[in-house]
Amino acid sequence: MTDVLDIVPARAAIPALMAASGPRASYRFLEFFTANIRNPHTRRAYARAAVEFFDWLAAKGVTQLAAIESLHVATYIEQLQRSRSAPTAKLRLAALKHLFDWMVTGQIMPTNPAAAVRGPRHIVRRGKTPVLDPAEARQLLDAIDTTTVIGLRDRALIGLMVYSFARIGAAIGMRVEDAYMQNRRLWVRLNEKGGKQHAMPCHHNLEAYLHAYIEGAGLARDPKALLFRTYNRSTGQLTGNSLPQANAYAMIQRRARGGEIMTKIGNHTFRATGVTAYLKNGGTLERAAQMANHASTRTTQLYDRRAEEVTLDEVERVLI
Repeated sequence: MTDVLDIVPARAAIPALMAASGPRASYRFLEFFTANIRNPHTRRAYARAAVEFFDWLAAKGVTQLAAIESLHVATYIEQLQRSRSAPTAKLRLAALKHLFDWMVTGQIMPTNPAAAVRGPRHIVRRGKTPVLDPAEARQLLDAIDTTTVIGLRDRALIGLMVYSFARIGAAIGMRVEDAYMQNRRLWVRLNEKGGKQHAMPCHHNLEAYLHAYIEGAGLARDPKALLFRTYNRSTGQLTGNSLPQANAYAMIQRRARGGEIMTKIGNHTFRATGVTAYLKNGGTLERAAQMANHASTRTTQLYDRRAEEVTLDEVERVLI
């Protein structure tokens, strides 16, 4: 059981209601997170949704799986909408539908009480991720002190996300060998969501950043090693540990302050910044989707912020 608990999020400990339904129900509940969900982020989000819903049921006096009805799920989602955003409510409902489907196919429950419940409407035409102006992005990169290994690492990581549209998860999961020469140009190989592997050539700036970092940190001698690692301030050297997303976020906040960037940015900012800059310079939406490894251009459109500049120009016409 220890190995299973290493995989299952701590918050997905067996709820009392599930435990009361017997060992088969408890096992099926754990199996949902281990065998059915491979993405760790989805696993955490679904675990949080399940535990909070079962806690809510317990507060309402529901103590058996068989007693859960669609009315309970609908009431829970209705209450959730009053305090949380529509996307959060939709995600929680999706988690419950998938979990109860899993329990039904495992013959733990006769029907799925969440199947008939409709979630809130939520239409997104433009993403909310903060985007940097190209001049701001250049200002941030130029402000990084690259006389140290950590400076070389940070510039290379930020540059990778800007110029290759890489997600932070794919970026920090790279190994040294995932930056490789092909046709006299440096390429990067990214392991994206859903097990998809994506490769693309480097922009000349990114090529320079990666070469400087790999050479400066002495990483070329160990191609199987992680490319982006944590930093030991006492020794001034990189460790062998992977750089967590939370640490990458903290680094970006620190670099933004050092570059006097006023926009509130995050890990995903650079992906959206790169896509927008590419489209502003004449790139096509179809090519941007291919470079970002999006299955649909509709997803890529969420990263396109060119319309915001048009809006700003129109606002400035109000001359008083």
